[in-house]
Amino acid sequence: MSGARAGETAVCHNYLHHCMCAIYMATMQHMNATPIAQAKEVRDDGSIVEIVVWELDEPLPPCTHHYKYRLFFGLPGECFVRYDNERGKGDHRHAGNVESDYDFITLDVLLADFERDVTNWSKP
Repeated sequence: MSGARAGETAVCHNYLHHCMCAIYMATMQHMNATPIAQAKEVRDDGSIVEIVVWELDEPLPPCTHHYKYRLFFGLPGECFVRYDNERGKGDHRHAGNVESDYDFITLDVLLADFERDVTNWSKP
């Protein structure tokens, strides 16, 4: 597996400048998964930005794409914004205590949406 799908920029773009990309096989929830991005930044104010993305051999139902991801922004024990997907639930976004469906288009769009949310939340 190559990481990014055709037409997508590799996950390690400007927002993931601390990204540690690794190419190796692992097993996640009884399916092969390749970690393609893992980055964690602890900011001066104590907030955490964490990005984890795996490429899967097959979609995680009900998703139609081949990615498992978790994008988190918040404090220890407090979520400001989180994007993730899980079996049976699909793609979704958490903003504070509110959870809503998320329309996954590409990894680039997902990362841009997350970056926008982090930037907007961070404004005084």
